[in-house]
Amino acid sequence: MANLKEIRNRITSVSSTMQITSAMKMVSAAKLKKAQDAITAMRPYAEKLTELLQHLSSTMDSDTGGEYTVQREVKNVLIVAVTSNRGLAGAFNSNVIKEVRNLTENAYAGKKVDYVTIGKKGNDALKKTGNVVHNNNGVFDDLTFDNVSAIAEELMQMFREGKYDRIIVVYNQFKNAATQIVKTEQFLPLAPVASDKVVNSVDYIFEPEKEEIILTLIPKTLKTQLYKSVRDSFASEHGARMTAMHKATDNATALRNQLKLTYNKARQAAITNEILEIVGGAEALNG
Repeated sequence: MANLKEIRNRITSVSSTMQITSAMKMVSAAKLKKAQDAITAMRPYAEKLTELLQHLSSTMDSDTGGEYTVQREVKNVLIVAVTSNRGLAGAFNSNVIKEVRNLTENAYAGKKVDYVTIGKKGNDALKKTGNVVHNNNGVFDDLTFDNVSAIAEELMQMFREGKYDRIIVVYNQFKNAATQIVKTEQFLPLAPVASDKVVNSVDYIFEPEKEEIILTLIPKTLKTQLYKSVRDSFASEHGARMTAMHKATDNATALRNQLKLTYNKARQAAITNEILEIVGGAEALNG
């Protein structure tokens, strides 16, 4: 059994850890509310914009989308991994990294696969085994539509220039504070939409022409799609960290209570031994 001083030091250490995890939980809970409101307000807009593009493109020729709808033979693949800059969020980052590696080894086995990372944790993990062509850590310091649009522009340019035949985005979709769903979405080329899947019984008069509207909507839709993915990941990060820190605080509390019980038992045993020694010494003197 460890001596009393060692147990006291462990109790102090665990108590300090518990204070840190509790503080981190409260910080993430405060940030989660703002991030959750942002993604909740954005989703209807992003979904409606995508729906509008699908309605228009379903009535047009397959080549109307221009350079963003070109279906090429898949030889070069770019995977965009959206993670976080900080850890202590449970399996939040490892789930995305695991899905990226699964795509690389299975779905795109034999293809040339490169990575673009949004978040330091994804960059640190993927650069050890793959080629990270660009890393975007600073976007979370100032998460705005303009900053994410710059990243989307780079992705669209690489696709237009033919560097990559397919671009995939992997991120955590926010469901609630305790649940995050790993999503894999095709960013480019735009997946064709069958006309029988889109029902539009109203005959609209378009001004300007449909072609011009579609060519204007496509870049905006792509930027909005990537911004929604990053916003989803940002809210998921705080939800995952809040849940992880809550569990860590509970585990630290249970460990501290167990250590206190051990300490009390050890202290009681030490006191009993001292009493026995005093009684034994007194009996020896009397004898």
